[in-house]
Amino acid sequence: MLSPDEIRARLARVQAQVGPRVTVVAATKYVSVADMGALIDAGVAVVGENRAQDLEAKHAEYGDAFRWHFIGQLQSNKVKVVNRICELVHSLDSDSAARRLEVPALVQVNLAAESSKGGIDPSELERFLGYDVRGLSTMPPAASTPETSRRWFATLRALAEHHGLHELSMGTTQDFAVAADEGATYVRVGSILFRD
Repeated sequence: MLSPDEIRARLARVQAQVGPRVTVVAATKYVSVADMGALIDAGVAVVGENRAQDLEAKHAEYGDAFRWHFIGQLQSNKVKVVNRICELVHSLDSDSAARRLEVPALVQVNLAAESSKGGIDPSELERFLGYDVRGLSTMPPAASTPETSRRWFATLRALAEHHGLHELSMGTTQDFAVAADEGATYVRVGSILFRD
């Protein structure tokens, strides 16, 4: 884990690359409860957590020091925790979770139909639009260069525009600059902020 000053400098570089209209979500899956304090000192405002039990533990320790987002697979039996803590879910992909969710969400779309990833087929999107859905998210297939992800980000942007949705969560440490170029309003970055 880097020092707060180093994290602050890296966060500033990412923010400068994506521009002021993009929210940088610090993905904290591999950040321990104890190390979360360094993120406060570094000025991190928004964190994204993958697991409900980690979200609960970190929130118990740090409360409203952060704005909490949920970015992992959302199981319907974990929605109660997410409702209590998070301001936004990036990974809605089931009807059972949608029915229980009380906070705004982005529907996760599996554009490449990868069996190893969550998300819905684009043809299923219509049935989620009766819920508090603000936009879409995606994780493109693993790629050797950031540019390879561009077509997936452009496809997601077009799908969102078609349905009048304005928020897009796409791009990680590997390809966040390309995602921002293609209209991301949120990028989820972890290792670029925290590790050498």
